[in-house]
Amino acid sequence: LEIQTELLAELLDHWKLDAPSVIAHDFGGAISLRAHLLEGKQYRHLTLINVVAMAPWGSPFFAHVRQHEQAFAGVPDYIHQAIVEAYIKGACHRPLEPETLANLVAPWLGDAGRAAFYRQIAQADQKYTDQVQPLYGKIRCPVCVVWGEEDKWIPIETGRRLHAAIPQSEFYPIAAAGHLAAIEQPDALIDILKKCMPG
Repeated sequence: LEIQTELLAELLDHWKLDAPSVIAHDFGGAISLRAHLLEGKQYRHLTLINVVAMAPWGSPFFAHVRQHEQAFAGVPDYIHQAIVEAYIKGACHRPLEPETLANLVAPWLGDAGRAAFYRQIAQADQKYTDQVQPLYGKIRCPVCVVWGEEDKWIPIETGRRLHAAIPQSEFYPIAAAGHLAAIEQPDALIDILKKCMPG
């Protein structure tokens, strides 16, 4: 997450974006918050959707992979695919369409995808949000915190705590959505974005 923060900051400089509106989901929240608070990147507006931003975070599965990353990297393809499918299904409140599930699983298959899947979990560390969580009161732009009410990965109570930690934020729950609100309730999410984003 530290490297991804630096990459985002460099990308904004490369594109000459002085104050973009940013929409972030999951780890994208940690990265966009770190770029703003630690790298000095300005945003016109920040929307945080079911983001990793508040301690504690990390599931028992994350902890197990961190301890045994190499063992997971060597599992047969069919077992790995079953693990990834079960992992992604756990993010949703309702079953995904088979094609949608297949599209979400596909990047994590094959030798490179399998290694990347376990590597990104093993490298996830709460220290990266612990560094910025005390600074949320210093965020310099309007913020919308959006959360699927049925998120089993990061419960909505965490979203409410994040909202409370950012004085200039608004909070929008999405009914009948888990962690993947953009897939599960796209129309509701679009309506919220129209309300909370400038312009």
